[in-house]
Amino acid sequence: MHVMVALRLVPDTAEEFELAADNKDIDREWIGFKLNEFDDHALEEAVLLKEQHGAKVTAVALDGEGIDRLLQTALARGADQVAKIVHEASPPVPAPAAASMFAAAAKNFECDLILTGVQTGEDLFGQLAPSLAAVLDWPQVSAVSNTKVDEGAVIVQQEYSGGFAATHSVRMPAVLGIQTASAPPRYVSGSRLREVMSAKVKALDLDVKLPSTVSEILAVSFPESAARADMVEGDADVVADRLAAFLHERGFANG
Repeated sequence: MHVMVALRLVPDTAEEFELAADNKDIDREWIGFKLNEFDDHALEEAVLLKEQHGAKVTAVALDGEGIDRLLQTALARGADQVAKIVHEASPPVPAPAAASMFAAAAKNFECDLILTGVQTGEDLFGQLAPSLAAVLDWPQVSAVSNTKVDEGAVIVQQEYSGGFAATHSVRMPAVLGIQTASAPPRYVSGSRLREVMSAKVKALDLDVKLPSTVSEILAVSFPESAARADMVEGDADVVADRLAAFLHERGFANG
């Protein structure tokens, strides 16, 4: 069984960032990037399948700044091989375009199963996994939290709101949008990272015809600031009196 993991770097929104001059994106020149959290779980799930079923794991990402280091880290985590897809698309790459490129890579590697994160901060509707399945004409399940392999099929648990879940048996080849891995993503030691830092990352020039853009970002903006909180200082009696007065002023208390 050959498992491909589609990995994506996303802006680290814990940092301060600004909007680009055209207000259609964030300014990406100085912002830091990190592995998408859900893709991190997808990679872990792939490595678990390798350990449990002897699967071969290939980690793939769209080329860009920091991608070599990301893929070398995937090697340290347990991937057997890594590759980056050469492309000319401008970030953020729309899910349909990314799906076309990842699908071409999956055909190139003759994969049986593709894992990717259920969504990213730039793919809030989780379009990559279903778009990938549509391009390949493979079955797909998203919001997956557990996977097992059984006689040519993958048994997955799909999460629903309210604490509910369903178990599906999906014939391979298939695409899964991973929400959480069966175990927490593993820690990689500094010594193991140093071992793989010299590994050369294969570049894939797949000559993929990207789909025409069906939607575009017209504008992005920061949330408008609403009224801010009033901080009440003083001892317990002062704070209690102020809270009581506030409740009376707003009509939440009588008397």
